[in-house]
Amino acid sequence: MSLASWFKWNEPQNRVSQRNPTEMVTETLMMELSWQIKQAEKQQHERENEYRKIKTGVDYGWLVSYPKHAYDISPTERLQLEDMCIKIHPPYCGPVIFRFRQLIAEYEPEVHEVSRLFRSVLQEATEKIKEEEEARKLARQWNTKQKSSVSLMSFKSRAKISPFISGIKTISEDVERGSQPTRRVWSMPEFRSAKDF
Repeated sequence: MSLASWFKWNEPQNRVSQRNPTEMVTETLMMELSWQIKQAEKQQHERENEYRKIKTGVDYGWLVSYPKHAYDISPTERLQLEDMCIKIHPPYCGPVIFRFRQLIAEYEPEVHEVSRLFRSVLQEATEKIKEEEEARKLARQWNTKQKSSVSLMSFKSRAKISPFISGIKTISEDVERGSQPTRRVWSMPEFRSAKDF
């Protein structure tokens, strides 16, 4: 028995492939939320420390120890956000995170506002996904209708349309000659059968 088999170095790592993509998206998005909450909390403590320093004129920041993570969202809100994250398709995970980070940088929200901002980004993404699915559905319907109409158009009849034949009389020729135009509608092309050619 070799030493490598004890440490299981030679076994392939199949953990990543066994996971469901929706679970990975949900986990990634929730990790991003918790990280942004920690960052917002850290920035809030820094702002409070700066305010105290300005107010008192003395910096006691080196004495203050902050709890590592004091704020957390409620379990019901966490479950609601996870349910919303499940609706996000894997290709949209990156753009959702990017949009969330943009809004965090733009608004610099308080700690308790981060989850609401995250919820709005998720709602925006799910609406966009629904719109794109409806557009794909309409495109599929249009393509099936168009295929059926193309099949009807491919039916070749024996009558040919000849709009540029020199023997066609026009209204302007009749006006120049001073004669009455025939009852034929002049804007329509002349139809002839294949025997006439």
